[in-house]
Amino acid sequence: MNGAHALLKTLADAGVEVCFTNPGTSEMHFVAALDAEPRMRAVLCLFEGVATGAADGYARMAGKPAATLLHLGPGLGNGLANLHNARKGKVPVLNIVGDHATYHVPLDAQLQSDIETVARNVSPGFVRTAQDTATLCADAVDAIRAARGLPGQVATLILPADVSWSEGGTPCPPPPPPAPSAADDATVATIASAIRSGGNAALLLGGQALREPGLLAAARIAAHCGVKLFCEVFPTRLERGAGLPALERIAYLAELATLQLTGIEHLVLVDAKPPVSFFAYPGKASELVPAGCTVHVLATPAQDAVASLEKLAAALGATQAVPALQPAARPSRPRGRLTAAKVCKAVGHLLPERAIVIDEAITSGLLLGTMTAGCPRHDLLTLTGGAIGQGLPNAVGAAIACPDRPVIALVGDGSAMYTLQALWTMARERLDVTTIIFNNASYSVLNVELERVGADTTPGPKARSQLDLDHPRLDFCRLAQGMGVHAARADTAEAFCKALEYALAQPGPHLIEAVVPESLGGAKRRLLPWLLRSLPHLPLPVARALKRKIAP
Repeated sequence: MNGAHALLKTLADAGVEVCFTNPGTSEMHFVAALDAEPRMRAVLCLFEGVATGAADGYARMAGKPAATLLHLGPGLGNGLANLHNARKGKVPVLNIVGDHATYHVPLDAQLQSDIETVARNVSPGFVRTAQDTATLCADAVDAIRAARGLPGQVATLILPADVSWSEGGTPCPPPPPPAPSAADDATVATIASAIRSGGNAALLLGGQALREPGLLAAARIAAHCGVKLFCEVFPTRLERGAGLPALERIAYLAELATLQLTGIEHLVLVDAKPPVSFFAYPGKASELVPAGCTVHVLATPAQDAVASLEKLAAALGATQAVPALQPAARPSRPRGRLTAAKVCKAVGHLLPERAIVIDEAITSGLLLGTMTAGCPRHDLLTLTGGAIGQGLPNAVGAAIACPDRPVIALVGDGSAMYTLQALWTMARERLDVTTIIFNNASYSVLNVELERVGADTTPGPKARSQLDLDHPRLDFCRLAQGMGVHAARADTAEAFCKALEYALAQPGPHLIEAVVPESLGGAKRRLLPWLLRSLPHLPLPVARALKRKIAP
């Protein structure tokens, strides 16, 4: 058996059953071997960033890694941004990168590069170049073990062409599943004592704690002890909707996050890191934990977050507490001229049961959380690493992992152009994905950031043109139709609702181009109303403090 055949059998035996591919010459023996392994589904992507983002989305929903197949160093380079997002989200991905035959490497051919050095940026925990066909499958098992451990990670296996085509490959049995431990007794006792002390306490949940069992355990603690529940800014996968506990997500803007955390004396981290500012800003703090607040770690990403929460609940006598759950509610059907807020309202009005919502809407999706809070149960996937171009590929992977669930991807116009090739894969695979693109002809968030960093209070035409997408304006309907995806454009709420109803009722991929005004503009005077609209539950003292900070 040659190396490629043995490798594919090893992967399938270990439960790796989908490979997102963008192959080249050095990967042809792997490609040829696909027909001999019926358990492996191969999904062609027209850009490596689609393949890596799809593997990320698949793993978030399937709970196990998919594989990628990338072509040499340049192919890996094209896929780096979404591997970065997967790394930040602690998502298991088995990243297979083809290489020249071992004897060809010293010749420094045109595509020769240092693949290992490139891979370590996104795969710091496991990078290995297979050296021999006889040990290839053992290398693969080590990579699978690394990828699906806790925390999950991107594990990169570099596959030289001659290792793939040579005979002598022997499949290896799959590695055992990880067996993480819960927090130790001393840690639980210390945190329970801090919560009982009477000071304002909060749990900051991330990772595995954002699934139903962890949410319910945390909500019981909150109900019994009065602690506040926070969610990390960009959750990898958050289960939410009617019948689940409601969480307050830490805000993207450091000014607002600081206000959210004001008065907290004990912050307990559960598979999350201490909150920090997304960027550095002149004269502003990067660390957002308030002065005098003690940070406690209940569970690291390498531990069992759910078991740790249940252990803390038992220590606090909260196991029988009745958690507060989100009541069922939907917003009314929007009407009139279409805006970003009305798109979010329409999604909440029509969101189907068990939907998977991919949010890469950046500024246009600010009200999505509010408008979908009481909707039917759904999963939310977000931009974990901040590298735009994740939304459409994530939707591909999520739809393949969960073919019986509707997928809705909300994407900004600028973000969509990074990985628009994902639409072609949606059409080829006949995936039930509804893509909503907010076309406001602007990198809107950067208009705000231009002012927040203090670069210039009155940007000129050359600066403004770097954030403008209106010359020429993108036509996403034509772009989608050219890749085989049904598309419609809407500039009124009535037209948008009609298009969304049609897309959700008909199988296959659909795209709705939502033509909306720029939601933030470039003026600081618009920033405060934007913030206050995004979190209408802010108490008056917080709103006043926010006004002093943002708009002095």
